Amino acid sequence: MPEDRTTTTISGKTLSPGLGEGQTFVYQNTMNRFDEFYEIDDTQTEPELKRLDRALARISDDLSVLADRVEAEIDSELSGVFHAHLAMVQDASLRAEVEKEIKGELVSAGSAVRTVFRRWERRFQSMDAEVSRQKGDDIRDLARRLVSALAGVHAHALENLPRGSVLVANRLLPSDTVFLARNMAVAALLEVGAKGSHAALFAREIGLPCVAGLPGLLDTVSESSYAVVDADGAQAIINPTATQRDTFLKKAERRTQTIEKARARAHKSALTQDGTRIAVLANVGDAEDTRVAVENGADGVGLYRLEQIYLSRQHPPSTAELFEAMQTTLQPAKGLPVYVRLLDVGADKPLPFIDMPREHNPSLGQRGIRFLMQYPELLQSQMDALLQLSSDFDLHILVPMVTLPGDMAAVEEALRDATSRARTSRVPALGAMIETPAAALAAADISRHASFLSFGTNDLTQYSFAADRENASVDTYFDDTHDVIFRLIGMVHDDIPDMPLSVCGELAGRSDTTSRLLECGITSLSVVPLAIPTIKEAVRNCRRTS
Repeated sequence: MPEDRTTTTISGKTLSPGLGEGQTFVYQNTMNRFDEFYEIDDTQTEPELKRLDRALARISDDLSVLADRVEAEIDSELSGVFHAHLAMVQDASLRAEVEKEIKGELVSAGSAVRTVFRRWERRFQSMDAEVSRQKGDDIRDLARRLVSALAGVHAHALENLPRGSVLVANRLLPSDTVFLARNMAVAALLEVGAKGSHAALFAREIGLPCVAGLPGLLDTVSESSYAVVDADGAQAIINPTATQRDTFLKKAERRTQTIEKARARAHKSALTQDGTRIAVLANVGDAEDTRVAVENGADGVGLYRLEQIYLSRQHPPSTAELFEAMQTTLQPAKGLPVYVRLLDVGADKPLPFIDMPREHNPSLGQRGIRFLMQYPELLQSQMDALLQLSSDFDLHILVPMVTLPGDMAAVEEALRDATSRARTSRVPALGAMIETPAAALAAADISRHASFLSFGTNDLTQYSFAADRENASVDTYFDDTHDVIFRLIGMVHDDIPDMPLSVCGELAGRSDTTSRLLECGITSLSVVPLAIPTIKEAVRNCRRTS
């Protein structure tokens, strides 16, 4: 691409806030460069199948390593993306379908893989509601991995991303974003990207400013360009003038000073201007998350996700193993309130040791507590482990995907049974996750079985607007700052004004919505560890609460 120093301002939508500047690095999907399109004869099918098996084994190993690294370096829940990829790679039906393509069409393994994955992608896209996190970008990511492995390519195209670069790409697949964390890109500009996509979630977790919704970006930005990215304002300037860069640098300096001020006061209570204390807690998945949260002034753990304990195993953990894992994760927060969410699988998070039913629309199927009621032995082992944990921690239990009062009644009964087995009088408080409009409308009845409620605004938004958060074509509808979401939260508060209400979805971590959440009656916020100082400062700037 010829060098172009034309100054251009582009505007899109914010996937992850922040500011960054640097030389542009234009990233093209390199899968199509591999020459795997060749015909074979009957005598060559077995060698092709052996190549396929070697490639499948290699990427299975790679995905296991990648999931562990994402858990350690970024976020334990997001590592579930790669465990889900691993489950797909190890699905016998995939291997059988590729084998059928190789033998039936007498084509190379690489050609067969492309054909089969395109077929899989079309299947997902033809569903009434697309399967969250196991379609589209996930399918492309796996296809690219497998074709690369068949071609003997071991390096990722972003391995050589220069530090300090502004990445320019059509889109980011899950594994791409991991390399951005490793190589410390300062910002990303994308032609395509949904606010609830894997790329957006990863970018927010690693603090990477990212702007998407920029059609034609690859045709207008060259490797020789310099970019300043204001993801707070969903804007970037390519080859800025000296005046424009100076304005950007002043804004960046003000932002840095604001963040440093917030960090200096992070360990103080977050009091609104009318003197109301708002607890700002942390979403965690492992001990490192908890340690960072406490260092950043967390008032406790607002959401501890158990999925990682299960997703990396071929057999369900015992009660003793669960207890040990939970105790290790929460140890840095001992003495503070901790909220543990029961196992939340189904839809996008299959368990490797259970032959989970293939549902036409998993997002509307057996998720959260619905799944646990189908597998009561899993619920029982969690209750037993949590009761043990409650002797050392200020423990509260969160029940995921509650829809009707009966869901909570079933958990109450399971907790009573566990209490009886343990012969203890110490009973942790139960709380319901409000993640659907039905749960919000039934909150008064649900509250008869709950001591507190917590809004999972990511799912609440998805179900309120019938908009898959991974589907960029309906991204306009996935708006967790819409009046509808605040009205649902406010309605719950109006129905049960004395009930403690929390938000643990991504909406809680946006300082520009803090005041409005508090006006709706929210009494605590749970956010990613690094956002705690900023959200505490946002609380202090609020003039009033409900």
